[in-house]
Amino acid sequence: MIVDFHTHILSPALQGNRDRYLGRDACFDLLYKDPKAKIATAEELIANMDSDGINVSVVLNIGWSSHELCHETNDYILEAVARYPTRLVGFCAIQPLAGEKAIVELERCVKGGAKGIGELRCDTQGFDFTDRDIMGPIAQTAMKHRLIILTHASEPVGHSYSGKGNITPGLLYSFITNFPDLTLVCAHWGGGLPFYALMPEVAKALSNVYFDTAASPWLYRDEIFRHVTEILGAEKVLYGSDFPLMKQSKLVKSIQALALSEEAKSKILGGNARRLLSLS
Repeated sequence: MIVDFHTHILSPALQGNRDRYLGRDACFDLLYKDPKAKIATAEELIANMDSDGINVSVVLNIGWSSHELCHETNDYILEAVARYPTRLVGFCAIQPLAGEKAIVELERCVKGGAKGIGELRCDTQGFDFTDRDIMGPIAQTAMKHRLIILTHASEPVGHSYSGKGNITPGLLYSFITNFPDLTLVCAHWGGGLPFYALMPEVAKALSNVYFDTAASPWLYRDEIFRHVTEILGAEKVLYGSDFPLMKQSKLVKSIQALALSEEAKSKILGGNARRLLSLS
């Protein structure tokens, strides 16, 4: 089974009316102001999964600044998961600054079948990832329902690109150590956080943290797979494409061609995700 842990879908209504949302939300503007930036619906994702041999995809929302836009777009993800229950796993968006409203929305999404929260973006959403008062209730609710939190992450060095942001390893590490029992997935290789696991105390702190490979070909050479699996183990790596940013098969082919054991490749391509998501 191949599981893509990082894809994005938005509704056909939003896809066809992009201009209505531009100027209303910092994250949407960052990701979709360029008219060439692709927006995919659930049906388009399913079609790509079928053509690329992907069994299951985790469908993420984006880091909306507005609580109301979180609610609106979560509806579509919940509807999509209900239409494709064996193919899609839904994660919902919340705005932590909404306080109790965010918790109510999270509980609503759990009842609707959501298995996680994400993609959180504290940089565009404007909240402090390290603030226990803001993040504590969300973390506690997530742990109560055994939800996974998936956060954007970015490198503190290197080239600039649209959507990079500034959620860097130091910021992530502060959140991780604040809530060590929370299951967390750091997108885009955690902005390089796995390399700090060469420090024993960091490796210990990452016991419930995983790293997805979203957009990896645009960030790192393929050697990153070997280095991270040597440092943390293959069980910490989750294949994620960042569809529709790129076709799902592009990274699958790269992983299959790696000089890793078949067991390691199997874990990365789906085994780890099946375990985390309790997929049959």
